[in-house]
Amino acid sequence: MDFQLESIVLSGVDPVRPVVIAGPCSAETEEQVIATARAIASNGIKIFRAGIWKPRTKPGGFEGVGAEGLGWLKRVKRETGMYTSIEVATREHVFAAIKAGIDILWVGARTAVNPFAVQEIADALKGIDVPVLVKNPVNPDIELWIGAIERIYRAGLRRIGAVHRGFSSYENKGYRNTPHWQVPIELRRRIPNLPILCDPSHIAGKRDLIHAISQQAMDLKFDGLLIETHCSPDTAWSDAKQQITPDQLFQLLSSLVIRDMDRPSKDLAELRSKIDGIDDQLLSLLATRMQVAGEIGLYKKANNMPILQTTRYGQIIEQKSKMAKSMNMDPEFIREIMKAIHEESVRVQMKVVNDLDT
Repeated sequence: MDFQLESIVLSGVDPVRPVVIAGPCSAETEEQVIATARAIASNGIKIFRAGIWKPRTKPGGFEGVGAEGLGWLKRVKRETGMYTSIEVATREHVFAAIKAGIDILWVGARTAVNPFAVQEIADALKGIDVPVLVKNPVNPDIELWIGAIERIYRAGLRRIGAVHRGFSSYENKGYRNTPHWQVPIELRRRIPNLPILCDPSHIAGKRDLIHAISQQAMDLKFDGLLIETHCSPDTAWSDAKQQITPDQLFQLLSSLVIRDMDRPSKDLAELRSKIDGIDDQLLSLLATRMQVAGEIGLYKKANNMPILQTTRYGQIIEQKSKMAKSMNMDPEFIREIMKAIHEESVRVQMKVVNDLDT
């Protein structure tokens, strides 16, 4: 599908520096919201965020103040001149937010994973011109993410952006949600004109990781950041560990390096040419490997051997992971590559055997 999108940047927001949306995870009290908003606005931030409907993993936690918080956000807009943004998960949320004059809506990760819920929001948005951000689903499924974006697009909206907030994983790799940067990179390849923001707070889960993740997002040419900011984060009613103070936000943004990635360079062109040549060699080697895999399939067929031999596969993974480490490469990266190569080898062998049987 060809997405003809418009910029999500609102008037008065600097289009050169990254778009920054900041504010607390949850709107807790009117005083907390106003104090945080004033501090953020004094540092030049133009877009304020606060959750008023908070879906929690388990019942019993703070699930937001609800529609009462909309009045607090209207006051933020009136007193600071900032734009306001909130998460919506139902048609009722959409109607209430639009009625209250909320400027930007976003679809959360738990909602994006459910096509029925996204369609309900899309139907409620028909005929309304408002920027909508779509967070990635909790699991790393790019088709599901694109599907959610497409549902909003088919409702007639054109100011659409994506938010990368990481993906849930049963493995603990130091993040609350694993970045899997290759997923938003592929999203950018598939929809080149789609603005993509990063939510380093939800990826990190800990405030001391937020700066590094934000810099990575800028190095990957993300269009902006969604950072949870609280006037007193240690006493926050939700996600206290991943929120920072307005002063810390200002320090973080001031220290980010925004690189000129479009500047032409003869040296860079030469290095890219080398990469292209190496990639061509890799493809040629892979093609040769698959030819050998086909020959192995024929041998197994002739000798009545099973195609899948798990002991051999385990040995390959173990050997190549150790070799990768000795060559200063990430063993996990090599494991993923070898897994993909093995799956393709099995497919080639099965095809050879099936062709002989038919």
